[in-house]
Amino acid sequence: MSYKIIKTEAAAKGAVPLIPLNSASFRSWQAKASKTRQQWLGAAGFKARPGQVILLPGAKGQLQEVLFGAQEQGYLYQLASIYNSLPTGDYHLVCGWNEDQHKQALLGWGLAAYRFERYRKSPRPRPRLNLPAAMAAEVQAMLAAQCLVRDLVNTPTEDMGPAELADAVAVEAARFGATSRVLSGDELLTQNFPAIHAVGRASHRPPALLEMDWGDADQPLLALVGKGVCFDTGGLDLKNAAGMALMKKDMGGAAHALALARLVMQAKLPVRLKLLIPAVENAVAGNAYRPGDVIATRKGIQVEIGNTDAEGRVVLSDALAYASESKPDLIVDFATLTGAARVALGTDLPALFSNNTDLARLIQDIGDSCEDPLWTMPLYRPYRDLIKSPIADINNSSKSPYGGCITAALFLEYFVPEKTDWVHLDTFAWNQSARPGRPEGGEALGLRALFRYLQRRYA
Repeated sequence: MSYKIIKTEAAAKGAVPLIPLNSASFRSWQAKASKTRQQWLGAAGFKARPGQVILLPGAKGQLQEVLFGAQEQGYLYQLASIYNSLPTGDYHLVCGWNEDQHKQALLGWGLAAYRFERYRKSPRPRPRLNLPAAMAAEVQAMLAAQCLVRDLVNTPTEDMGPAELADAVAVEAARFGATSRVLSGDELLTQNFPAIHAVGRASHRPPALLEMDWGDADQPLLALVGKGVCFDTGGLDLKNAAGMALMKKDMGGAAHALALARLVMQAKLPVRLKLLIPAVENAVAGNAYRPGDVIATRKGIQVEIGNTDAEGRVVLSDALAYASESKPDLIVDFATLTGAARVALGTDLPALFSNNTDLARLIQDIGDSCEDPLWTMPLYRPYRDLIKSPIADINNSSKSPYGGCITAALFLEYFVPEKTDWVHLDTFAWNQSARPGRPEGGEALGLRALFRYLQRRYA
């Protein structure tokens, strides 16, 4: 465990204080310290620079206090930055930060403690932080949701195909008293989900639509949709080895949508929740869908396949159309959709699209406030010309190599009612390299921002 819940500060007795200091507060702290302490700090060269850590011994040689240089910006990774410098034991944070800042730092500790241990256990015992009882439920709920995303994305496809993703949905449904169902294989055709079936039919693991419902019928309907491409070879427009290396993470949108559904249910937001995940493998076989094919969709829009590697938007089209049929108050979809979004914004900054500009700006502001940044991108409608087809209603691939995340979002917009609030998040769901609190591997990007927005919308 990385946390121990305490009810009062007195209950933290015996835990080692973690004390953040900047240059000004360090001078004040140092002036009150004993001469022995001052000599120790001087010999160690501790100046409270960001990221600096010093362990201070007590009279009996025990670890008595830890001082560390506070980061100049943000609170989420303040404790994460020192986590690996601490010996095993119990700690508690002693700071003058406000409640939100304190919660952010506590969450960051948990993110730093995360290990993906399905296949190999970490031998190192972990330090443990005392978590004030008043903050425990909120911090642990957010941590559990973010770790759910990490675990699902980190799991290789052999153990995280459409059926296993369905199992993960069923677990969350059972936890919160929701109902779930799976439409699989040829059921997708009889129930009118032809686009999902077309993309996934070449795999030996049948394509599926995963559905979960929760909440009271008289509450506004919130529809969450997540791209569940459990592996993407690119189809007949085959990716090279480097392009396939991370494709176990192509179901990262589904992981985000499921984690957000978990947060909504755990917080008991006054909504009627519908979660939809089109779960497929984009594989290669004799019955794979082909470049140049025209694919039917649930909405009746005919889609010419310009590129079989642009499969995510194709499976999402059926799910978005189905979500729209219930007249939702809001649709949110998550997808690891385009490399173009990464070229434009890098790997840490998800691209945010919405048919409601004010809504997008509000979510971006909320993301900034909770250190979960997003960047609003335009649904520039003149670019619709780039996905026109001479033989079908639209093409799943743009005629131009430019503006790829915009044309992908414009494609999805065809399947959402004009007057329904819709948010689309093109997220990477992955940390390319290890940083404090952000181990290499699966990551939740945009999850906290969207949940904070939903809390505000449905308060």
